[in-house]
Amino acid sequence: MKRTRRLLFAAALACVMSLGVIAGQQTPPPSNPPAQSPPATQAPPPQGQEAQRPTFRAEANFVRVDVYPTVDGRPVMDLTQNEFQVLEDGVPQQIASFEHVVVQAAGAQEARVEPNNVRESKEMARDARARLFVLFVDTYHVSGPSGYNVRGPLVRMLDRVIGQDDLIAVMTPEMSAAAVTFARKTHTIEEVLGKYWEYGKRQREVGYDPEENNYISCYPPEGTGTISEIAREMINRRREKMTLDALADLVVHLGGLREERKAIFAISEGWMLYRPNSALARPTGPNSRVPGPPPVGTGPDGRLRMGDLGRSSMGTDLNRCDQDRIRLAQEDHDQDFRRMLDMANRANASFYPIDPRGLPVFDSPIGPEAPPSPVVDQAMLRERIETLRTLAVATDGLAIVNSNDIDRGLKRVVDDLSSYYLLGYYSSNSKLDGRFRSIGVKVKRSGVSVRARRGYLAATREEAEARAAAASSPAAPNPSSGTGLLSALGRIRGEAFVQAIAGYEWRGEAGTPGAALWVNVELDPGAGTRDEQWKAGAEVTLAVTGPDRKAVGEVKHLLTREARLARLIIPAAAPLAPGDYAIRVSSKPAGATIGTSEVIRVTVPDPAAGGPLVTGQPSLWRRGPFSGAGWQPAGDLRFRRQERVRVEIPVFGASGTASARLLDRNGKPLGVPITAGERDENGGKVVTAELTLAPLGAGDYLVETTIEAQGTTKKILAAFRIINS
Repeated sequence: MKRTRRLLFAAALACVMSLGVIAGQQTPPPSNPPAQSPPATQAPPPQGQEAQRPTFRAEANFVRVDVYPTVDGRPVMDLTQNEFQVLEDGVPQQIASFEHVVVQAAGAQEARVEPNNVRESKEMARDARARLFVLFVDTYHVSGPSGYNVRGPLVRMLDRVIGQDDLIAVMTPEMSAAAVTFARKTHTIEEVLGKYWEYGKRQREVGYDPEENNYISCYPPEGTGTISEIAREMINRRREKMTLDALADLVVHLGGLREERKAIFAISEGWMLYRPNSALARPTGPNSRVPGPPPVGTGPDGRLRMGDLGRSSMGTDLNRCDQDRIRLAQEDHDQDFRRMLDMANRANASFYPIDPRGLPVFDSPIGPEAPPSPVVDQAMLRERIETLRTLAVATDGLAIVNSNDIDRGLKRVVDDLSSYYLLGYYSSNSKLDGRFRSIGVKVKRSGVSVRARRGYLAATREEAEARAAAASSPAAPNPSSGTGLLSALGRIRGEAFVQAIAGYEWRGEAGTPGAALWVNVELDPGAGTRDEQWKAGAEVTLAVTGPDRKAVGEVKHLLTREARLARLIIPAAAPLAPGDYAIRVSSKPAGATIGTSEVIRVTVPDPAAGGPLVTGQPSLWRRGPFSGAGWQPAGDLRFRRQERVRVEIPVFGASGTASARLLDRNGKPLGVPITAGERDENGGKVVTAELTLAPLGAGDYLVETTIEAQGTTKKILAAFRIINS
């Protein structure tokens, strides 16, 4: 039950911001705001002056700097432009624009204007006057009771710090930074923190993911413990690596959004920053061998096969475990941490780490296994707290550690971010060389401490030309590009019990195509084993919102162990018009009251723009020992070598010829035969491409289907991933 609640928390956080964006569509912004009222995030101008904001330039050599001057930790509110001095690589620069921003009280949630879609969210994030916050919840390094301790102070901080024009997003180590969505309302985050406070996975002997269970099975304990020291260190190293990689991914993503400062609230108990450990890489027993390619041998049925010959008593692939053990033993997380700090400084991202334990006395729990000696435990505690302090100091943030008064510490964060100055200057160095340039800001008034962005990467000539071209003629993304499809594979929610994929197809009489939305849903075949709540199946609800922000339709369906895959068509009173549609997929154990949700976005194009050849989005189907003798719709893009995969592409209008080939993740053709065909369905045709996965190894692949009709040729890609059994 506790494992399920932690999974629900991660899933709930993942969809909080995207749901907030959809909810924001229900309340359009006021069309006639008061002309006399100053913006909520800007200090009112002196009486008699007009509230006019300076215009920020976007030339290649124009640089913006946000400055936070303080005296004894309190912001200085009355500095003038003449009191600032900006230096770039030690050379004084002339300040071309100046603005003092004071964040007013947050105000009611209902008064906040939410972005209508992801594109508007990113545009709002680029506003230099809107502060950007990310709440990073380090689920791998927060213990259960700590999540309860920090939820109240955290909610109160969000109420105080998030202003009317500010934007906030939520991320966990399990998420990709590309999936982060910014919004302005915080009440949904507060509800999730209050309901799922047991999200912490640290120091728990339950709730391991499948990869961690493999380690436990591969290296069983020799004594009375539940987990061997080898498995425990592998799990701890893997979790720390995933957290550091997620933070690095986040700062790179934020750096690409805008130049101005980004604040990251990191809820974590700190890290050990593991160094290479040769002892972990040593052979584990007399039968241990050097990891390498999968072996070839005879299987239980007497036939020759490759791989999976060496297994533990629990059926785990020992060769794969040994490969992971060697890799984890060689990693240096201290270097990864230092590299991430450098990336954060270049991206102008500041960390505000918060230790939810307050004032901890010990680092390790007293049981169920014997804790380390007091000396070792205290060293571990100091190491974790020191990493949090370093994270803050190195990025000009503040660390809330070693204090039971978390509210007081968070108030310092609120005060620190309540006032800042925006300066702009034209760099005297006009070279487009792509090099890093340091920035220094000084204040002539004595006793004032200044924190500002430390530098920036100059644009290259190619980047400057690309920006100019994009500004004058913005290009739409290529829907046939395999890059986006492969990146979607990286966002598969491995711990989810229900997977879903959505798209559109064309229906109707010849010459009058109408769009319909489909969703493939799939219940994990091992859901009941992973958590007994799911033994009775899963209740799935689909709710669709259209481009006009109105409800389109809703579908409810029950997935069971006997019928765990389904293709659901969204009912609509009429064919769908072109535009962006949001599909909220909610799932929960059959009979349960709490579930998880995710939002899938589907863009329906104008069929007239496709010429004589109108095609829908490809869907994947599976057949094999995990799905039965017939073809079943795949809601999960992961397949096994024992299966067959079929790609289906609905075609409306002109008929023609179809062919298909298999590509690796780099677009290189592979010599694996694919059978192309077609059939009549729903007033049109469905082009199919089938292949057997047995000759392939684990990895990401693309099926490229080429359809030719009436002089028109279309190439359509579909991505899938092969995993080990």
